[in-house]
Amino acid sequence: MSQTNTHRVLKEEEIQALAAQGCTAENWSAVQVTDPFDLARLHDVCFEGRVRIGSLAGTVTSAPGLDRPCGIQEATLVNCAIGDGVRIANVGSHIANYHIGDGVCIEDVGVVQTNPGAMFGNGVEVEVLNEAGGREVALFNALSSQFAHLLCMHRYRPKLIEKLQAFAKAQADSVRSDTGTIGAGAKVSAVGRIIDVNIGAAATVWGASALVNGTILSSEDAPTLIGDGVQAHDFIIAEASKVTQGAIVAKSFVGQGCQVGKQFSAEGSLFFANCEAFHGEACSIFAGPYTVTHHKSTLLIAGLFSFYNAGSGTNQSNHMYKLGPVHEGKLERGCKTGSFSYMMWPCRVGPFSVVLGKHTRTFDLSDFPFSHIEAAHDGRCMVVPGLNLSTVGTVRDGAKWPTRDRRKGKVKRDRISFDVFSPLTVGRMINGHDRLKELMDHTDKSVDTVTIDGAQVKRVLLRGGVKYYRSGIHTYLLEKVVSRIERAIQQGGGLSQALAEPAGAVHSEKWVDIGGQMMPAKRLEDLCAAVESGRIADACAFESALDTIHAAYSEDEWAWVRRAYKKVFDADVDAIKANDAVKLADQLLADQSKFLNLILTDAGKEFSEATQTGFGQDGADAERADDFLAVRGDYDSNKFIKQMKQAIEDLNTRIEKIKQSLSVCA
Repeated sequence: MSQTNTHRVLKEEEIQALAAQGCTAENWSAVQVTDPFDLARLHDVCFEGRVRIGSLAGTVTSAPGLDRPCGIQEATLVNCAIGDGVRIANVGSHIANYHIGDGVCIEDVGVVQTNPGAMFGNGVEVEVLNEAGGREVALFNALSSQFAHLLCMHRYRPKLIEKLQAFAKAQADSVRSDTGTIGAGAKVSAVGRIIDVNIGAAATVWGASALVNGTILSSEDAPTLIGDGVQAHDFIIAEASKVTQGAIVAKSFVGQGCQVGKQFSAEGSLFFANCEAFHGEACSIFAGPYTVTHHKSTLLIAGLFSFYNAGSGTNQSNHMYKLGPVHEGKLERGCKTGSFSYMMWPCRVGPFSVVLGKHTRTFDLSDFPFSHIEAAHDGRCMVVPGLNLSTVGTVRDGAKWPTRDRRKGKVKRDRISFDVFSPLTVGRMINGHDRLKELMDHTDKSVDTVTIDGAQVKRVLLRGGVKYYRSGIHTYLLEKVVSRIERAIQQGGGLSQALAEPAGAVHSEKWVDIGGQMMPAKRLEDLCAAVESGRIADACAFESALDTIHAAYSEDEWAWVRRAYKKVFDADVDAIKANDAVKLADQLLADQSKFLNLILTDAGKEFSEATQTGFGQDGADAERADDFLAVRGDYDSNKFIKQMKQAIEDLNTRIEKIKQSLSVCA
């Protein structure tokens, strides 16, 4: 409501005119308006309690391309403050205890009401991961995936949990109010019930069935949409998200840029930035950034996911019919599950792995990222370590996530590390490489399979796993070192300066993934200690500390690379000279070219004769290839293939430039 407006009580002749237009009031002296006041804009309005009304001049957009006159008609208003340029029409019961911002349009609603002491979804405790409780996360408007991760996963640090719970409570208590808010420019239409719900600016709530005890965060630069048939209870839905098409959301958080719809059901779950959830259901899951589930018959339950893609019919079990639904599982970043895959919790899957089949035994493959994991006929877990390192899907996924960030507005609460290859994943590859090599060197050739943490690997595949990991490790480390050398050339500094460890960088051999943000374990330890000691005293300071860690990612990564390079190559980065750098550039060219060509070979399988089955349906055999070409195109014109070939050309050009520059320095 405009701060310049001065409200006044109604004049006697205005009261009489309003009464003639079907308006009534419990107490006319409690109704205040601003000048100029257009009596003709109010019809069949019942005023109860204190009601203040801004200017009703002009029109407001009620739907795209449809402007309607401002005004109030056929509505009961109870203790409301109404801004300028508002339209309220056809309210079945009443609107009670709301501040309604400028330019709001409310039409064809049943009841809109705030009860005393409403929390608007803040403070609701969600039983994440463990459906029986013990990992509860309290909702609040500014909840980030990092805050939720620590509160959910770090129960082994009771002092930390106590502090984080206090932070969450303070945030929740700060929104407690007897009056709800519908922000400026919001549009609310054809909704049955809105009880104890704050609606942010520029939000659209269209055709929802019932919204109870929640917050719809929205802003002009990041509007949020709640669509037809939605039922939401005990919820917070963040900016730029869309919850539509009959979705059911209960005791859940939907983060920024998410899309939930097509009858999806979510209960006791957290969805963070850019998740997509359609058709299926989720119960007690922690869906980190870019968790995607699109299919019917897919049940995600009691699992931790991020950058995840669930195949149709994917489901898990968290209930062994003994002590209740107490089991949980972790699929680390970048995993995929194939159609009708099943996992019996507890299980843990390493980053960027693919899971197929029905797994009826538990396993922990966190040390073996990029693996192909498939169930045998008897439910045993069979793994091909590192196979996904050379698949086109992994490369395509890594490229698409940054381009699919739907978050808008100035504040992006979830900090996201997008790198596929990082100290986290490459550190795991080093662990996996060493473990596989140990088994390869000491397993008798008469042995068919070896067991690793509940999973089985055919002995003959150990050597391949070692090669996959070694290649990935070398390529990553060489790329990082050569990039530093390239920086020295471009900036005109010396090699020693470019390769030195940055001041303030933090090194840990182990890295962690905290709700989509990767960091050295020491950074996490220092953060937790600062919270426990009181040096971080509230949620705002906590989030600021995470921003600082996120900004230091590259420096921390380089500190890790320097030591990993020493361990892997038995050579000191600081000892690299111009002649050495030329050799490293050549080695990177060879390794990276080999990697990209493997990706091209894998992509080429999509154009094989076998993939043309079913094409040319009613034509002759000779027309099969023509039909395939018309629909799918050919290998050479495929966009991804062209990008990979261009990447190889660019790599050659880049390495040649580096070598030329180094030859001058040598």
